[in-house]
Amino acid sequence: MKVRVKTDMCEGHGKCEKAAPELFKLGDDDVSIVLIEGDIPKDLEEKAERAYRLCPRQAIELIP
Repeated sequence: MKVRVKTDMCEGHGKCEKAAPELFKLGDDDVSIVLIEGDIPKDLEEKAERAYRLCPRQAIELIP
C-alpha cells in the first residue's frame, strides 16, 4: 500500500501526524508530508488507515 496527501485539500489539522507519526509530518506550510516513499511497511498499514479515517478534509489517499 502507498499513501499520498492531496496537498490542495490538506488544511494542516495534523490528525494524520498524531495517528501515524512514522508516516506523516506537517511541513512548514502546515501541509502534511508523507515520510515514506513507495510502499509502506505492513506493520504501518493500520496506522495509515486510521489517519485516512481521521482526516477531516479527506486529503489522504490510500493506494493498494
